[in-house]
Amino acid sequence: MMPTPVILLKEGTDSSQGIPQLVSNISACQVIAEAVRTTLGPRGMDKLLVDGRGKATISNDGATILKLLDVVHPAAKTLVDIAKSQDAEVGDGTTSVTLLAAEFLKQVKPYVEEGLHPQIIIRAFRTATQLAVNKIKEIAVTVKKEDKVEQRKLLEKCAMTALSSKLISQQKAFFAKMVVDAVIMLDDLLQLKMIGIKKVQGGALEESQLVAGVAFKKTFSYAGFEMQPKKYHNPKIALLNVELELKAEKDNAEIRVHTVEDYQAIVDAEWNILYDKLERIHHSGAKVVLSKLPIGDVATQYFADRDMFCAGRVPEEDLKRTMMACGGSIQTSVNALSADVLGRCQVFEETQIGGERYNFFTGCPKAKTCTIILRGGAEQFMEETERSLHDAIMIVRRAIKGGMWYGVDINNEDIADNFEAFVWEPAMVRINALTAASEAACLIVSVDETIKNPRSTVDAPPAAGRGRGRGRPH
Repeated sequence: MMPTPVILLKEGTDSSQGIPQLVSNISACQVIAEAVRTTLGPRGMDKLLVDGRGKATISNDGATILKLLDVVHPAAKTLVDIAKSQDAEVGDGTTSVTLLAAEFLKQVKPYVEEGLHPQIIIRAFRTATQLAVNKIKEIAVTVKKEDKVEQRKLLEKCAMTALSSKLISQQKAFFAKMVVDAVIMLDDLLQLKMIGIKKVQGGALEESQLVAGVAFKKTFSYAGFEMQPKKYHNPKIALLNVELELKAEKDNAEIRVHTVEDYQAIVDAEWNILYDKLERIHHSGAKVVLSKLPIGDVATQYFADRDMFCAGRVPEEDLKRTMMACGGSIQTSVNALSADVLGRCQVFEETQIGGERYNFFTGCPKAKTCTIILRGGAEQFMEETERSLHDAIMIVRRAIKGGMWYGVDINNEDIADNFEAFVWEPAMVRINALTAASEAACLIVSVDETIKNPRSTVDAPPAAGRGRGRGRPH
């Protein structure tokens, strides 16, 4: 008598296992590596990626390329995840970690096909990784903070190394100095969010500048804005999340009036509420008023008559950075405005940059912050420049926080002393890349079965006009 089969998986579930499945996973990872292989190093090429909406992105940043690829293979997604992890942790080395993991898998593929147990391979990977990490720590050079001149030179060389494979490699000396200046301006925590990067189209790359403070693009303004002062010394700054304009009532609002006097009283009440808010702001002593919500034409003219500056619809990110740099706090009501909740800076100024006007807050007392204003031509080029600077900033931050040198000289096609050639990067980047690549390889090698559940087929709701009782036959 034949035993009754036991069904454990839902009908339509795809299951594959054994050595063929393991080899398939390794091959899928090789395909991902090939997509970014040519972007590595000083001779790295760029990739042009177009999404489903037709938006084009030009980049040679591994994390950006893998993020934009629509990867569906579950094993290949592991490489995408470790690239994202490397980008979040140290900001650079995303292509390196992907290629390392793929190369590890490529080297063990013959042993897998011959039947060597995966656990033996995994133990060997972990032992080799530990040896490599120990060697990196042995030859690493500590950045000495006591000698500021020497420290700066080393940091600039690290930044130039990070920029060597980017689109802006010809201007790497210019941007390396800017990046180091930006990081050194920060406090000991070296918070990345305290460095703002703003893009202004037009002009040459060399016209980019570093602002020791907060800067953001002038927001939409109403009539009367031209009459407001554009520069203050030691102003008080009100940071609001309050709407300062008259507008129609919300949907379904209804007011019943019986006489003209009743209607006039409602209109007067609306004006009084707005003017009461404006008077409270004026009496607080603030000279600069920033709000996340709109500031209307009446409020704009009111502030202009009293030599005050205002800007509405300020992006939340810029408003928070201004708060962290200038002090104070963002208020959702004007009833509690006092000196304790107002920010301060040494100089506020609105300045023309290219075809745009920008608001500058410099001499911020509460937190050290800065803004890099990038100039350039095409939007895609400026976006890639921003990504390149992000990598360089992360490298410099890690070099400050972190703590024999012969290698390959790609430019001269020779062997060189990479210490003398200034091919430097933080040890943390290399350690993190080796560890992440090894763990990813171990993870993929340890998988001997892949189970894909069938797609969920939920019945779609009936379309409008097709249900019962809508005039259609039953």
